Order: sequence, then C-alpha cells, then structure tokens
Amino acid sequence: MIEESKNVDRVINPSDITIPITPLPRVRIRIALAGVVLGLFIFFIGAKPSWFGLDRSPVVGFIQISVMLIGLGVICISGYASIRALWRNQPPTISADIGLRLVSTGYVVALFSGMADVFGIGSHPLPGVPIFGVWQARGIEIGLALIAIGFVMMYPYKKQE
Repeated sequence: MIEESKNVDRVINPSDITIPITPLPRVRIRIALAGVVLGLFIFFIGAKPSWFGLDRSPVVGFIQISVMLIGLGVICISGYASIRALWRNQPPTISADIGLRLVSTGYVVALFSGMADVFGIGSHPLPGVPIFGVWQARGIEIGLALIAIGFVMMYPYKKQE
C-alpha cells in the first residue's frame, strides 16, 4: 500500500532565517580609497600650493579656492563610494541616508562659502579680486564639519546582541 505523504506546515521562526554575510568588495574599496587620496592631494594643492612649489600669489585667490573645492568634491564622492561598499549590497539604514544628505549639504555649504565672492554675496564681490576671507574660512569649516558628521552616520555599525 502506498502511503500518502502529508504536507505538514512547518513553522519558521525568525531565528531560523540567516542572512549570508558576503565578503567585502575589496577592489571597490581600494579604488574608492585611492580616489580619496587623490582628492586629498588635489585639496592640498589648492589649500597650500607652496608645498608643491606652485605658489604665485600672496593671497588665496579664485583658482586656489576652485582647486580646493574640486578636491573636496572628489573626497566626498570617493568617500561615499568606499563607505557604501562596506554595506555589502544590503540596503542602508535611515541614518545612513541622512548621513548622505549631510555630506551633500556640507559640500554645498563649503562650495557656496568658498565661492561667495564669485557669486556676489561675499565681502569682496566682483569685479574686484576675490580674496579668501575669515568668514569664508568659517563657512568651509562648517561645511567640513557637516561632511564629517555625515560620514560617521553612513558607517555600517554592528548591532549589539
């Protein structure tokens, strides 16, 4: 006689479900960190061109500010790529999304603070020589603080058990 197999509904507990931990994408992380180092190099060329024998002016002018902000942009994009690689193809948390927005907002604050004279809202508007002033430096520092807070919020922390 043939026994009929009975379909037994098995109860699945949440502890039975495990998410496989994939290895870190090391190549992607290394390329992104190389981009961070390149951005830091570009940033230093803009901030201190005398270190590289490129200083031609006693004041910090438009070109130096532009190069510094381009380097900061490369750092932000590469830093986002490297931290996003640490998430191992999992969806980021809400705090990580807020951190990404803080990084973007910090870059916009730094960009508008650095280019305030060029945009006509600074203390030395065009057609004069745009000079990097104290208030512009404070604005960039505030932008850098927002970027740093955003990167800390984007980091994937382990959950406490």
